[in-house]
Amino acid sequence: MKKNIALLLFICLSQLGISQTIQSGPMLGYSEMREVLIWIQTNTPAKVKAAYWVQTSSGVKFFTNEIATAKNEAYTAKLIADKVTPGNVYDYEIYVNGKLQKLSYPLHFQSKKQWLFRGDAPDFKMALGSCTYVAEPAYDRPGESYGGSYEIFKAINDKKPDLMIWLGDNTYLRESDWDTKTGIFHRYTHTRSLKEMQPLLASAHHYAIWDDHDYGPNDSDRSFWNKNTTYNAFQLFWGNPSYGVGDTKGAFTSFQWADCEFFMLDNRYYRSPNNQKTGACTVLGSEQLQWFKDALVASKATFKFVAIGGQFLNELKTNETYANMCAVERDSILSTLKKEKIAGVVFLTGDRHHSEVAKMVRADTYPLYDFTISPLTSKANTRAKEENNSLRIPESILTERNFATIDVSGTRQDRQLKLSFFDVGGVEKWSTVIKAKELK
Repeated sequence: MKKNIALLLFICLSQLGISQTIQSGPMLGYSEMREVLIWIQTNTPAKVKAAYWVQTSSGVKFFTNEIATAKNEAYTAKLIADKVTPGNVYDYEIYVNGKLQKLSYPLHFQSKKQWLFRGDAPDFKMALGSCTYVAEPAYDRPGESYGGSYEIFKAINDKKPDLMIWLGDNTYLRESDWDTKTGIFHRYTHTRSLKEMQPLLASAHHYAIWDDHDYGPNDSDRSFWNKNTTYNAFQLFWGNPSYGVGDTKGAFTSFQWADCEFFMLDNRYYRSPNNQKTGACTVLGSEQLQWFKDALVASKATFKFVAIGGQFLNELKTNETYANMCAVERDSILSTLKKEKIAGVVFLTGDRHHSEVAKMVRADTYPLYDFTISPLTSKANTRAKEENNSLRIPESILTERNFATIDVSGTRQDRQLKLSFFDVGGVEKWSTVIKAKELK
């Protein structure tokens, strides 16, 4: 009788297109002209690989390397598609222990287009969001659930973004999680396994920074004793191009997409304690800060997007704004932007549980913008309008669960970005257009 029930369950799962071996994913990581990363997690030790082929071709299938997943790496694997060529869209499929996995949503990725010296940069769309809380009642605080509206991920996927930028608090470690590798792996796995998220993971390329809740306890800093374990988990669960630069550790990196460059900053690993009364303060640490300034000066990108967990421009010394954490370091970055005449800088931030746009008008140079996008599925801050952020564009504030997209388009001479805020159902709530020539 038990065997018959098990067989019936297996048949039902197969008909629904659900894999019994895949825990979460596949998820697309970085995309380059000659290489693309595909991430996957199984629920038991297994050998995994991917096959891929040019979408418009019935020709040759290529295979990634095969990787054996293991418990000490949360059964995750990063599969490298290294037979891609520039500017193609590929379909792909996943094999576990040699068996093709049937999934109920399309699997495709793209390699970057080779456009430099050949024509205008390609147009593209990115999605953005922060603060993803997925409820697990046994470990949540009593009372009303802090997480919900998971259908937001379908709304994001329906916009068909080329890539998505996760702006921190991408999972919420609980007090039962952050002191052990077991707990940290459990929390990262639980969030990543959300069924509503899977189609989005499989078709857009994902890049991430972290903030306090996926780094450690609330408002945590460099003193968190277990930060190397969460740093390891971040590396295992995301597909960024790097985790630190050179010999400097941290959850920071940079990458380019079309004529834009993204500077993904780590505001936790080197951060001085929030309540420190003596000694020099820092958010980025000296080595990351120097790399960031150097990279900005060297960049030739039309738009230079700076992603960091807490608000950068907000001048209020409240919560975890940069002005509150380390005003002197914030001022040094602003000074570098002006003295070095660095064009096209736009800040992308999360953390605050509401969305808004801040605009800083500067003497003798262009205005700076800070796009704050939050929360995805965490509880929204419905009182955010009461905060006297003098730089806020008043009509931009949104105090409900939401996400954003940025469309970058136009010719080389008339490049522009369009920022749009959407509610959980994908209805546009506010938008604005900024031209590249306004940021010079």
